[in-house]
Amino acid sequence: MTDSMMEAERLLDALDEDQRRVAQQVRGPMAVLAGAGTGKTRAITYRIAYGAATGAYDPVSVLAVTFTQRAAAEMRQRLRDLGVAAAQARTFHSAALRQLTYFWETGFGGRRPDLIEHKASLVASAAARCGIRADKTTVRDLAAEIEWSKVSIVDAERYAPVARRQGRIPPAGLEHSEFARLFDAYEEAKMDRAVIDFEDVLILMCGLMETREDIARHIRSQYRNFVVDEYQDVSALQQRLLDLWLGERHDVCVVGDVAQTIYSFAGADASYLARFAQRHPGTRVVELTRDYRSTPQIVSIANRVMERAGRSRLSAGTAASGASGDGSGARPSTGAMAGAVRLVSQRPSGAAVAFRTYSDDMEEAAGVAQRIAALVKSRDASLHSCAILYRTNSQSEVFETALSQAGLSFVVQGGKRFFEREEVKRAMLVLRREATAQRRHDGEDFTDGADDGADGAHAPDSVDAGGDTGLVDTVKEQLALVGWSPDAPQNAGAERERWDNLNALVSLAEERAHLTLPKFVDELGERSVAQAAPTVDGVTLSTLHAAKGLEWDNVFLVGASEGLLPISLAATAQAREEERRLLYVGLTRARDRLEVSWSRSRGTGRSHKNRSRTSLLDGIWPREDKSARSASRSRARSSQPRRKADDMEAFEHEFGPQAVAAFEALKHWRLEQAHAQSKPAFTVFVDSTLRDIASARPKTLRQLGVIRGVGPVKLDAYGPQILAILRGLDDAESDGASK
Repeated sequence: MTDSMMEAERLLDALDEDQRRVAQQVRGPMAVLAGAGTGKTRAITYRIAYGAATGAYDPVSVLAVTFTQRAAAEMRQRLRDLGVAAAQARTFHSAALRQLTYFWETGFGGRRPDLIEHKASLVASAAARCGIRADKTTVRDLAAEIEWSKVSIVDAERYAPVARRQGRIPPAGLEHSEFARLFDAYEEAKMDRAVIDFEDVLILMCGLMETREDIARHIRSQYRNFVVDEYQDVSALQQRLLDLWLGERHDVCVVGDVAQTIYSFAGADASYLARFAQRHPGTRVVELTRDYRSTPQIVSIANRVMERAGRSRLSAGTAASGASGDGSGARPSTGAMAGAVRLVSQRPSGAAVAFRTYSDDMEEAAGVAQRIAALVKSRDASLHSCAILYRTNSQSEVFETALSQAGLSFVVQGGKRFFEREEVKRAMLVLRREATAQRRHDGEDFTDGADDGADGAHAPDSVDAGGDTGLVDTVKEQLALVGWSPDAPQNAGAERERWDNLNALVSLAEERAHLTLPKFVDELGERSVAQAAPTVDGVTLSTLHAAKGLEWDNVFLVGASEGLLPISLAATAQAREEERRLLYVGLTRARDRLEVSWSRSRGTGRSHKNRSRTSLLDGIWPREDKSARSASRSRARSSQPRRKADDMEAFEHEFGPQAVAAFEALKHWRLEQAHAQSKPAFTVFVDSTLRDIASARPKTLRQLGVIRGVGPVKLDAYGPQILAILRGLDDAESDGASK
């Protein structure tokens, strides 16, 4: 056996049996069905390394694509560690932008248009052209719908029929034809400014390869082997580009998990994973089921959630049936959701999963904060090892307040990115300035290291053994200029948050003490591009969507009630199943401890509405003690009158007595409607929607339709009556003012 083969075989020693099966097939099509925590990134990076070591392919011919800059950066680092830095690891958009930029002059001529990072200004301009009033929230929703259309390969002309056929409702209360007109106006605004958006990068690259065979041939000669991570999230547009990259070849390995399909609303289509083997004859299908992340207790709950999933049109069994009959295909999937692997924990037994019920949102937030404080005080956890996961961003506020009151620092995942925060920008400036001075003093020849692709800076040069032992002192000295001090502020407000961010840079310097300051600054530059922020010592607050791909020792999954999880907008069976998968993603973020909680009613400042526990955990949630349940309900009833009074006082303080009068008039009308239809009042409109109507005082049906909770059906049924009530109040107020 040659040295290279011996080295290749040694690579396999780091893998389990199933991961080894992935690594050893370096030719032909492969589908890897990888459950949460099963080491999929390890398997596919070792596959690339093994293929290079055995001479099956040249690493420069490999293109690995994923969906986030952070995931691509992690994959590049792993490939460097395995000695195959020449293999490309990029996002779909990054790879396409690199190719588009290179071939632009040949394919189109002239200079490539500028790429816009955000659509907001263009969408707002398009809305104005169409006479549509749009606030920041509405603009965001409109932009998201445009993105869905483009990644689904649906243009403005085809939008209305396709959206109607799929039961898709346009945002902001618009008709399908109205949104199509806005979509067309957006494309015109983009052309007027001579810019392209991120979706255009893929569209234009597809068009270029379809019309220019010479360019397609050039790209296919460069990249001959493909790996696609998170394949369940691929869109129609991304799949089209992948097909063009491949041409007639089948040297592609896809990795995905149908149980983590949570972006269908944004255009992701997991059916591509299900049908992969049908589209690529001879596919080998391998399941990764060994979960190295979570304890058996956590894995058991996650498996039970997916076992209750309804039959899905996605079928790994279908995929497996197209696999080669060499005995190496996938084992039959055992989950009730076809294609979902059943996880088997490889961890020692841990703490039981805790299920907690609270009377209201404030009690839930305070209870979670107290639990985290107790874990930290007992040294069973650090702040950054804890995460609070919820369904919507609006749930964050009450937990931020509770953590602050408990004196606990926190970081909001999905808020302003670490390297975009003002104190971090200032810190980077002073560190970069000092690093430049050191380089000049040492006579070092240096450049900014910018990459020609969208993934950003090159990796720093390999470090010298020993490095600069004064790195930590230098970083502390420089950061003191922008507000860092050795002692943390005692309060948990903005001052403490700024200090935590600066101290995260100090902690990273302590981990990298062997580096010189210039090389440390180079690493910070690469982290900034990849959004690989250093660890901030604070509890993570995150939506379930933003938590995907992350993990924590201790996870508190909150708001497990109907209307929140599943969200009330999940009206179809397919939408509810996606909410189940979202719950599964949340559960599988936990390594050691998992607590799931819900509250029976909303907190102060909102209507005190009774909730029910999520049906997604039916048969899993432990039976609640009757005496405890009765006591909880009694507490809720006794506090309700005062809460309602507080709510109205706050509402009047914010919007005035006219809004209160409108709210009361609308409530009286709602009661009449409910009596006439023999149904509960809240089924007409909930209190929160009536308050929004009363405060906004819409004049037209279009303005009314934008208000949350007023859908097309209710707008048709009740819209004219509501506007008549509001006009009557306006007339009465005008008459009163004239007397």
